[in-house]
Amino acid sequence: MDQTRAIKTIKGKVSDIDRMKVEEQKKAMRAGYDPDILPPDLITFSKDAADLLADLQSRNERMLLLTFTVVNFAPSLERLENDVFTVSGIAQKYNCALKRLDWQQEQAYVSSLALGRNEVEVQRGMTASSTAIFIPFITRELRMGGQALYYGMNALSHNVIMADRKKLKSANGMYLGSTGSGKSFAAKRELINVFLATQDRIIVVDPMGEYAPLVKRLSGQVIDIVPDSPCHINPMDIQLDLDGGDSPLSMKADFLLSLCELVVGGKEGLQPIEKTVIDRCVRQVYRELALGIGDGKMPLLQDLYEELLKQPEPEAKRVATALELYCTGSLNLFNHHTNVNLNSRVVCVVLKGMGENLRKIAMHVTNEFVTEAVNTNSAAGAATWCYFDEFHILLRDPLTASYFVAVWKMLRKKGCVPSALTQNVKDLLASREIENILDNTDFMILLSQAQSDRAILAKQIGISEHQLSYITQSNSGKGLLFYGAVTIPFVDRFPKGEIYDLLTTRPEDLNHDAGA
Repeated sequence: MDQTRAIKTIKGKVSDIDRMKVEEQKKAMRAGYDPDILPPDLITFSKDAADLLADLQSRNERMLLLTFTVVNFAPSLERLENDVFTVSGIAQKYNCALKRLDWQQEQAYVSSLALGRNEVEVQRGMTASSTAIFIPFITRELRMGGQALYYGMNALSHNVIMADRKKLKSANGMYLGSTGSGKSFAAKRELINVFLATQDRIIVVDPMGEYAPLVKRLSGQVIDIVPDSPCHINPMDIQLDLDGGDSPLSMKADFLLSLCELVVGGKEGLQPIEKTVIDRCVRQVYRELALGIGDGKMPLLQDLYEELLKQPEPEAKRVATALELYCTGSLNLFNHHTNVNLNSRVVCVVLKGMGENLRKIAMHVTNEFVTEAVNTNSAAGAATWCYFDEFHILLRDPLTASYFVAVWKMLRKKGCVPSALTQNVKDLLASREIENILDNTDFMILLSQAQSDRAILAKQIGISEHQLSYITQSNSGKGLLFYGAVTIPFVDRFPKGEIYDLLTTRPEDLNHDAGA
């Protein structure tokens, strides 16, 4: 209704009520009782009319004319009468009255259809905020175009959720949920969508080996980093032709310094003299490659070990002795030339069944591979989606934890879209440095959470009590999706079939497949 007309109408109603008040007061005086005693209905009408006028004049409300129809279907007239009686009782419970539209059923039914035509001449004036109660589309929606990916269905409106993480201020993401809540399933579903909808590269760091079947099905490269594995990554691999501000040789020297620091161990790490000797040996090992002479083969850790033995300083022998275990000893897994396709579009690094010493070295080499892949893809104008499963395991090592802090802060600038999957929210708050990972994450999928984790998340992220209900004892595939400032409850009903079998990690599904 036109605002001026609406205000004029309400003012007229206020005048009518005031006139009725005067008439009631005159009656009271003639009857000889107190004129201030007015009928309760008149007092209520007067107050409501005054509030409505104030809403229209000063609270930015608008007047709307509403026709609200309730359609009842039943297989018999008797059942229909009972249903109408039940509906009327429900309405009366909330102080509402339903009017039966006898002899107007056809007009009422046409009005209820999505035709935009109202043939029922019964209207009720209501403010905009009151009318909004009747509109079912009051949920937040997330449906983007372009290279947006599917993330399930809105649990309230049942509309699909399509989002593009790259358009966020920070594309960093986290999948949080208790065991069996569907974290890995949700991440794998996103991985398939990335593979199908984009040309981006995908890297998975998988401590449990859960992603290998899916990566193989996508014709990707699975790298098992375990003792006696036929797969080898040479940590000495280097790309000298990369464009960028940093020198590849300096970056490789820095990586090998930290690798030697891991190998040598101790509280103080490497001494200044040892760092100088290692840096000198690294440059000597890469000398022929950098100058473009020799056979062009990549050096091995053993070449660095032998170069250290040639140095006169006793510190060089100490470092070489520590490296011997990983060159000619029983843990010589990384003393081989690379024999896997690191340039495959989908690469899965499986870190399973390793001892403490080898696990730290393996994680360090894997981190270097991820960094080099992101730099290479960035130079080629492509994004890199990185998935780190069982993130709480990877955070145990301080060096690896500091690497992930750097990933969440810096690598996003080079087109990296990292995702961490963990069931232990407390591990993300273990230190102020690791807490930065949570602070620098604009995309989150929260699935069913344990009670203690729910309390932490409610305080850390600011989740309301109603929103918490979506991650309280919820079934797998149900939870909350955070996309920047948008929070949406979602549900992901995935049909069973070949793709489902590749994504699931539920023991009952795997056992069923094995039996079949």
